[in-house]
Amino acid sequence: MSVFRHSAFRYLLIGGATFFIDLGLLAMLHQVLGWPLWIATGTAFLATFVFNYSLQRTFSFSSRAAHGNTLAKYLTLLAFNTGATILIVWLIDQTGWGWGIGKVAATVATTTWNYFVFRYWVFAPGPQTARQAPNPDETQPHTS
Repeated sequence: MSVFRHSAFRYLLIGGATFFIDLGLLAMLHQVLGWPLWIATGTAFLATFVFNYSLQRTFSFSSRAAHGNTLAKYLTLLAFNTGATILIVWLIDQTGWGWGIGKVAATVATTTWNYFVFRYWVFAPGPQTARQAPNPDETQPHTS
């Protein structure tokens, strides 16, 4: 199996792009525009929602699950991750290490648990699609 075809590789690729967009927005909102850190952190994190959801659903996990169902699950996870991100960034900033280190720590934490939550809950095929669609991480060689 090619590493490029595995959902984990695609997940990290999209996640990396999302991180840099998020970090750039956070820096702009907090450093340039002077927004309070907690508002800038939450706003930047939520602003990347459409980009991340759309590409994780279609590119990373090739989900065919009902869109409304995956969106509701994603929004639930997004709410949890937003709170966790704000808290982690704020706590680490309070130690004197700075908000940038806090953002990296929050990203490592959410990236780790999100892969499994995305794969096995948010974008998991429902009973109907599970019978129709093969696992995108597995290649099934055809032999004669």
